[in-house]
Amino acid sequence: MVKRWPFTGILSDKPEENPDFFNWNRVILRYCDGASFAGEGEDKAAGLQFRGQRIWLAGMEELMSKGMQKANQALLSGCSAGGLASILHCDEFRGLFPSSTKVKCLGDAGLFLDAINWYGTRTMRNIFDGTVSLQEVAKNLPSSCTNRLNATSCFFPENLIANIKTPLFLINSAYDSWQVKNSLIPTNDPNGCRHSHLKCSTSQIKFFQEFRNHMLTAINSFSTSKQNGWFINSCFTHCHTEHQDLWFAIDSPRIGNKRVAIAVGDWFFNRAESRNTDCPYPCDKTCRNMV
Repeated sequence: MVKRWPFTGILSDKPEENPDFFNWNRVILRYCDGASFAGEGEDKAAGLQFRGQRIWLAGMEELMSKGMQKANQALLSGCSAGGLASILHCDEFRGLFPSSTKVKCLGDAGLFLDAINWYGTRTMRNIFDGTVSLQEVAKNLPSSCTNRLNATSCFFPENLIANIKTPLFLINSAYDSWQVKNSLIPTNDPNGCRHSHLKCSTSQIKFFQEFRNHMLTAINSFSTSKQNGWFINSCFTHCHTEHQDLWFAIDSPRIGNKRVAIAVGDWFFNRAESRNTDCPYPCDKTCRNMV
């Protein structure tokens, strides 16, 4: 029996769940390479091949042959590693279409930061360094970045987003729960903060506030382009677009009474400026469903 992907959130075909994109053609490109579709390496001795970039190209070639080349408008989106993939391949995706096609990109929970963790080391950099080296990702990273920084640094979105030419929207929690558990506090602490922010000490919450400041600084240069937008809230969560309760529901998180789905729709369809930055934790009471 083939398991069907749950089409919810931005993938839903119900207008009450997905008001702006419910009647679009929606396609999921299954993630399988471990490097956000950017790998192009080989270890013959170990019998390993990494072909993320080729998988991406093959997927796009098939979709274009099935009619995507006739699209009037297109949105490349993804969450987590898929959010990073959407950022990495954004301009490449734009290049598939004629100039008359409206093309934009959405990176959900893909703003992984090169942050110092609670113990004074850089967990995320160590993870990315291994990935970039093993899969030889450098050859597929933008030269606008690799001309000035090393390849590992150029796998971090904070060093890429300012130079992306295609309109881009970023969705992220300023206290991304995946980064809290896997990067900021990568091993268990005595009071259990890693698993629940309600158990964090005052000093740990202050540490998270510094992480939030890092994220807001990271989008400063990105914000100079009026074509870009964002939704940075203060809920301890990871990924919004594919979860109905976070995307568009009665109790979905809001910034200024605006839910994620409406913020994205305002940006894509140019209805209004969509630059949404939440106040610091714990002021946002719409995060009650994240407790």
